[in-house]
Amino acid sequence: MEQPARDGEPAGAAGDAAEALDRPLPEGVRRRVVALVSDAFGGLTVAELPAALRQYARFTPSRRAKFAGNAMATALEGDPLFRQRIGERFREAEPELAGAVESGAPPAAADPVDVAAAAYVLRPAGWVKLVAAAGEEAQRADAERADEASRRELERLREEVATAKERGRAETEQLRHDLEAARKEAESLHRKLRSAQSDVKRGEAALRRTQGEIDAIRAEAAAQVSAAESESRRLKSRLGEVEAALEASRRAAREGRSVEDMRLRLLLDTVLDAAQGLRRELALPPVSVHPADTVDAVEPGRMSPKDIANRALSETDPALLDQLLALPQAHLVVDGYNVTKTGYPTMPLEKQRLRLLGGLSALAARSGAEVTCVFDGAELAAPVLLAPPRGVRVLFSKPGVTADELIRQLVRAEPPGRPVVVVSTDREVADGVAKAGARPVASVLLLKRLSRLS
Repeated sequence: MEQPARDGEPAGAAGDAAEALDRPLPEGVRRRVVALVSDAFGGLTVAELPAALRQYARFTPSRRAKFAGNAMATALEGDPLFRQRIGERFREAEPELAGAVESGAPPAAADPVDVAAAAYVLRPAGWVKLVAAAGEEAQRADAERADEASRRELERLREEVATAKERGRAETEQLRHDLEAARKEAESLHRKLRSAQSDVKRGEAALRRTQGEIDAIRAEAAAQVSAAESESRRLKSRLGEVEAALEASRRAAREGRSVEDMRLRLLLDTVLDAAQGLRRELALPPVSVHPADTVDAVEPGRMSPKDIANRALSETDPALLDQLLALPQAHLVVDGYNVTKTGYPTMPLEKQRLRLLGGLSALAARSGAEVTCVFDGAELAAPVLLAPPRGVRVLFSKPGVTADELIRQLVRAEPPGRPVVVVSTDREVADGVAKAGARPVASVLLLKRLSRLS
């Protein structure tokens, strides 16, 4: 006889103490229980859920069964109130099965797993026997399925063995044919080898005869070279005598002309000294203005102040870089990664370098300016295998030295007055090189100029 329930405890809690499973819940029954709880879960409010399950309130039933299966099984076993609420939802969803299980007369055609899951949730009298009977039935069904699967696997393996035997016989026969063909081919190769050995012996004899002929030719050539060297020495001696005679004749001719040249030079110096004396005496200023220069007119090519203002270039006009590189002995220093990461930052560093250096090579060839490209060596994992393009000096900074500092060193190394142009968007670099006398320009200016070359 069931004891009355305590205050605040569901009516079936006293019966749970009297009946309890003496073994783990069968896996099939457990999965059905978790699915049943997951389906009934959505009909409860958040306040009706145990604290451990409230985080899964918004999950779909399949996700709850996947991620909260253990938590729901634990709450169902340890929380009688939660189990009672799940039972009520189950009675609403499956009234016929719930009524049959609670009456102790489940339908014979019902799935034993569904009956056991309902008995586990509703906990009627004798529910442990229903769960145990369902577990035994499920195990028996699993064993039958396993036997059937084993039988099919055995049949499949037998067919595979028969197929493998047939394939083995065919392969053995094929190997016999291949072996016979290989034996015949080996005999043919032996015959060819003997023939080749005979040819080699004949070739060696011919080589020895040729070597003797070559030695004879070399001896004859050596004799001819010796005779030619003797003749060359005789001709050189004769040439020296002829050159000495020619030099003597030239010297005599120069001495004959020297007196007339001296008289003519003396006369010219006299005239020049007289002209200079006359200029000093008259105190004439040097002629810098001609009479035609005093006439007021517009000369061809002369620009007015308005024309000069119209020709002023902006800081982003590529023509400004062309004007700077057109200065005598101009030196262009490029902050490599600053330019490449401004123009094409998504490319790998190696391709960035190759693209920039290709454009700088074309620019150097067109402008004739000295070009130096500086890269930061701190980003190198290994030495760079790079052949600098024609006209471009490529430098990497040493460990502990940044590319910015290397650029400043290059600018300081230049003599005062030489035009030095530094390409970098880095404000610190631009300010530093400007103080050292260099002309900083933005990276976008160089990118625009290189785009016109491509």
